[in-house]
Amino acid sequence: MGKRILLHVCCGPCSTASIERLLAEGYEVVLFFSDSNIFPHEEFIKRYENLLIVASHYSLPVILDSWDHQEWLEAVKGHESDKEHGERCSICFHFNLERAYRKAKELGIEEFTTTLTVSRFKSSKKIFAEGDNFPGFVEIDFKKKDGFNRSIVLSKELGLYRQQWCGCEFSLRDSNA
Repeated sequence: MGKRILLHVCCGPCSTASIERLLAEGYEVVLFFSDSNIFPHEEFIKRYENLLIVASHYSLPVILDSWDHQEWLEAVKGHESDKEHGERCSICFHFNLERAYRKAKELGIEEFTTTLTVSRFKSSKKIFAEGDNFPGFVEIDFKKKDGFNRSIVLSKELGLYRQQWCGCEFSLRDSNA
């Protein structure tokens, strides 16, 4: 088996191409669903259930982090009106990556990364800037090698729910505007 890596997962669709790439590169992947930014809780559950479909397809373990939306709201306090892709998003990336870092450390997994970089709507540079705060973070731009388009194909093949916003109520507000 390859080197273990903890993969912070934002949703099932984004995990597909990311998992495929990590497996092709010889990693033993452990999935970590940690997304306290997702609102409402029903949306969190829906995304988790779709991740379970993906995990079953690839026969991978999934660790479910607790949903603590209140803690996330405290982290982004004062940035509720920020536009999408602004400072609130960087704070959110930091929040989620810190939780992934802690979980990897707890499990004795030396490396971790995130599916967040597969989205063509998210800045990998900003994600990497936040990830660089944590030892063991591996900078992988899952958009590369046609990752985003591959995630769409795999999501259709697996019949996954594909959401149209990042997950937080502020992003949903901006998407609806």
